[in-house]
Amino acid sequence: MAAPNGTRGDAPDLLTAGMFIGLGALGLYMARGLDGGTLAQMGPGFLPRTVCILLILIGLAVGLPALTRPAQAIEAIRIRPLAVITISIVGFAFAATYLGFVLASLWLVIVGSLADPGGKWSHILLLAAGLTLFGALVFVYGLGVQVPLWPV
Repeated sequence: MAAPNGTRGDAPDLLTAGMFIGLGALGLYMARGLDGGTLAQMGPGFLPRTVCILLILIGLAVGLPALTRPAQAIEAIRIRPLAVITISIVGFAFAATYLGFVLASLWLVIVGSLADPGGKWSHILLLAAGLTLFGALVFVYGLGVQVPLWPV
């Protein structure tokens, strides 16, 4: 909902920008004691600093244009989507350990989709199957992440 008094500043985007910039700054502060090295010989602080700088740049890319847009209020927090997404992520963490990657991924996508009651089950199941296959190929086979595919 737009503010009627003609003020500027898209509050949701400004909050998002603030979070990105804050996390990036915190990461730079936390990584200050790590040796960055050079591009040819990267030290343990090179990647964290690079990621933090990118976070700050993304925050600026989101926040600066938001300053010029008409004011937008932040919507009230809806508990159901927040709870459903949290339950699906926590469930994935437990299921990946005990039930394997395939069942954990299916859990994550199917339960997570309940946060938006407007989804069609045919689309959700297709998305769950595709993401599970993609995740298994990339993470388990491609990157060698040590997680079983199926329950052991």
